[in-house]
Order: sequence, then C-alpha cells, then structure tokens
Amino acid sequence: MADERVQRRLAAILAADVVGYSRLMEQDEGGTLTRLKALRRELFDPKTKEYSGRIFKTTGDGALVEFKSAVDAVNCAAKIQRALALRNQGAPENERIALRIGISLGDVIVEGSDLYGNGVNVAARMEGLAAPGGICISGNVHEHVGQLLDVDFENIGPQSVKNIARPIQTYRVIIKETDAEMEPQSSDASGVSAKMSRPAVAVLPFDNLSGDPEQEYFSDGIAEDIITALSRIRQFFVIARNTTFTYKGRAVDIQAAAEELGVRYVLEGSVRKAANRVRITAQLIDGETGNHIWAQRYDREMADIFDVQDEITNTVVTAIGPELSRAEQDRARRKRPDDLDAWDCYQRGLWHVLRAGPDDNEEAQKLFVKATELDPHFAAAHAGLSIAHLRAVTLGLAPDQDMAIRKSVNAARKALTVDDHEAVAFAALSYADLVSGNFQAGIEAADRALEINPSYAFARLCRSANLVRTGRAEDTIAELDEFDRLSPQDPAQWVVYDCRAIAEIENGDFDAALSWTRKAVQHPNSHGTSFIHHAVVLGKLGQTEEARKAAVELMRLMPGFNLKDAANHLGVVHRHLDFYLDGLRAAGVPEE
Repeated sequence: MADERVQRRLAAILAADVVGYSRLMEQDEGGTLTRLKALRRELFDPKTKEYSGRIFKTTGDGALVEFKSAVDAVNCAAKIQRALALRNQGAPENERIALRIGISLGDVIVEGSDLYGNGVNVAARMEGLAAPGGICISGNVHEHVGQLLDVDFENIGPQSVKNIARPIQTYRVIIKETDAEMEPQSSDASGVSAKMSRPAVAVLPFDNLSGDPEQEYFSDGIAEDIITALSRIRQFFVIARNTTFTYKGRAVDIQAAAEELGVRYVLEGSVRKAANRVRITAQLIDGETGNHIWAQRYDREMADIFDVQDEITNTVVTAIGPELSRAEQDRARRKRPDDLDAWDCYQRGLWHVLRAGPDDNEEAQKLFVKATELDPHFAAAHAGLSIAHLRAVTLGLAPDQDMAIRKSVNAARKALTVDDHEAVAFAALSYADLVSGNFQAGIEAADRALEINPSYAFARLCRSANLVRTGRAEDTIAELDEFDRLSPQDPAQWVVYDCRAIAEIENGDFDAALSWTRKAVQHPNSHGTSFIHHAVVLGKLGQTEEARKAAVELMRLMPGFNLKDAANHLGVVHRHLDFYLDGLRAAGVPEE
C-alpha cells in the first residue's frame, strides 16, 4: 500500500500559557477556573476570532492558535496582553491571570483539525522564553512583521531551546502602553474591526519639593496610588508606573511627553512638606494643546502619612474622573459625524442622554447603537443604550414602556456578558431594577458597581433612587451627599433634587421637599417629571394657585398628561402612588 501523502501548510502559530497555573489552582481552584473561563470567553477567543485565528488545541492552562498571517498573530498577541494588563490593574494579586505568548512561522503537518510539526514546537519554545505578560517571536516572524505594526522589538539573540537542534533567533515584543488600538499600517488591511480610540492618561511622578530625599517615598506613593485608582475607571487606559516613572527627576515638556507616551491627558503634581504639614498640588493637562483642564491644591496635617496619602489619592481621582469624561464628550462633539468611531459615538451619546429632551434621548439611542455596531465588545456602549431606553420610560417618552424596559434589561445584560467588571453595566442594571420596581435588586446592583469603581457618581445616584423607594430616606440623603461630593457640577443634578424631594416627602417634611422641587424645576436640564413632584408638594401644602401653574407647565412639557398617565408613569417607582395622585388632583391635573 502506498504511503498516504502528508498534508502540510505554512502557518503562524501562537502558543499561550497561564503563568503560575498550579499555584493559582492550589490557592483557589473554583475561582481560578471561573476567571479562566471568563478570560477565554471575554478576551482570548474574541481577539483570536477578530484576527482570523483558529484555536486548534487547548489545555487547562494554555492554547495553540493558527493564523494565516504573522502580522495578525503578533497584532492579536499584543492586543491580548495589553487588554489583560488593564484587566489585572486594581485586581487582588491572587486573582490576576498573566499569560506568556510565543509565536513562530513555519511548516506544519495537518491531521484533521490538529496541527503538528516544527512550527508548533518552536512556538511553544518561544512561549517558554517570554516573561509573564510578554511575547517572544522567532526571527522569521520578525522579518515578516517588519514595520507594519506599531510595536518595537528587542533582539535577544539566538536562543538554544529544548528539542530544537539549532539555536533560534529570538525577539522580544515591546508592547507600548497605548497600543490597545494598534492596527496594521497597511491601508488595504481587511477583516479588521473598527478601532475605538479610548483615551489614555499618564500620571507622571510627583515632584518632591521638600528638599528631603526621605520624602521621595511619599511623593512616589501618591503617584502610584493614583495610577492604581484611575485604572478602575475602565473607560480610560492608564499608562503603567514603570513607563511614566522613567520621567522621574527630569524636566518634562508635557506636550512632548504626551506625544512620546501616546496619551491625550497628563496628570502632574508636586509635594512640599514643612514641619508637620504637607502641600500637594495636582493638575490635569490636555496633552495635545497643553491647556489645563483641572488643577487643585491640598494642604493637610501629617498626623498619619498613610491616611493623608489615601485621602489625597481618593480626592484627586474623584475630581479628575468627571473632568476627563467632560473633556472627552466635548472632543467627540467637535468631530465630524463621518469621523466618529465607537468611543466618539459613546461620548456623544452620553452628552445627549444627560440632557433628557425627547430629541436628545432619541439621538443618544442612535449613537449608542452605532457604537455597539462599530465595536460589539464595547460593554459601556451597551450599558449606555440600556440607560437611554430607561430615560425614555422615566421621562414619559417611550410609546411602549414594557417594551422599553425589556430592551433596557437586555442591553444591560449584554454589557455584563461582554464585561462583567464594567461598573456602568451594573449601574444600568440598577437603573433597570428601579424602573421595574425591583428596588432591593437595584441597591445590590449599584453596590456591585461601586465595588468596582467607588468614585462612580451615577452608581451613587442609582443607589439613592432605589433606597428612597424602600423608605430609607436618611440613607438616601447620605448617599446623595456623597454624589454631590463626587460630581458637584453634574448635568443630571435635577434628578438629585427630585430624589431629595422624595426623601423629604418620605420624612413628611413638605416645606423641605418644596425647596428641592423648586431647584429641580429651575435646573436648565430638568424635564416635565420634575413638575410632577413640584405640583404634588404644592398641592399637598394647599398652595393651590402655584400648584395649578405647575400643573399647566407639566402638561405643556408633557402634552396630554393626566392622572391615568400618571398612574402608569409613577406606578412602579413610587410606593405611595395614591399620595402622588391626590397631590396632582389637587393641582388640577385632569383624570383622563
């Protein structure tokens, strides 16, 4: 019998392996398996598919992937490692999963769906040479990739490896801190999904102006803690400490540093200590223009150095998070519609959804949908769509409220499927629970969002709105105070005023409630719903003339509004529906 002809082909092979797999399994077998499955589902598998890779073999702690292109293989590997580094930031040490990746290009033997041969073996050996979180490639891969990708390479010379007769020329891939949008520079590259230009932030080492070398640890600690805390805001990439600290002790041109690091924003600061007091300054700068976005100075007593460090870190991160969001929304609004990517659509959508008008809400939904079409794995865009559907319900804009709520819940769940560590997705779910009347579930979803990002103001607002509907007025007020601290200039401040009014109604203090409803209806972004509470309180206080004026304005803003509509509109979000209906009736709102 003639020998069967062996089928061969040329392929780029990527070998990936989990660092310290046995140790992780020994420490927490169930948790490790859960995190590995999530890593495969949410990152590794989608990225290999995005770059036309085929996973042909998996083990408990590794995978082998075939690519038709060496460029695609290296691009995919760099994307995975960069995304995994971001995913690990802020996670406990024992929950971090790191990969080593090796890539080779060579002849492989095809046997069914499996591959064998020298190309596979070399990839495995390259993986063994890589550092945790790193990538090593063979010399022929380096020749094919050339300058097509925005990565650098370190030549580490010929490497002798197990079961390979001759040393293999090896290169280490230097992953730039901002290469999350890295794509081939060739203009005719096909099959590549739309880029999402999520902004990057660099926190430079804070200058020690104390003249005391022993204070270096304190100034360095401030910058390091800010980097860690900012990394929890998953809407921004934060450059790693090892990169930004290369600027330590140097006179820095901010715009030049921003260009070198590939970032949009730079945070710099200084620390000056004298006796038992410390002065810390911080300023956030637009790296392209050099303009100051935000600046602040803090003076503190040094009773406990670590308490001061924690307080300053939290204060700075709380302040600059919203400033970065506002800057990005302004940037997106200045761009031409044809130039919008997924991130830009998301930012424009946020700007519109916060304005609460009928046209704004409709435009926000369109923008969020476009963002999810451009990048189906953009969890925050799915969450934004969920929020926009809910706004349509709470503002009386949805023609079918039940359908809008179902769409909202589906979008929030989709966001969590894409990324179950996305704070905005949990906040959207909290909002959906509020509108559905599942207040305790809404509180728990908001708690989960705040575990991920304690500085997330919208999650505080969602928690407040759910709390007040369970009768916990004092807890609600405390939560709203925290919201005001986190986002004192928030465009949705009118919602806060409404929520405070409801809390005071729960307390039976109608005079206090009226002071808040007045603020709500006077806010430039307020909607007709604010006049509902305003009319109710005025009606209950017997201020009939002013109550009727409020009802007229309510029906002007929400044409055709009547008590039947109010019952449908308020039924699930107010525990004491009859109380509100009586107030509206006293204000002159018609029955039907």
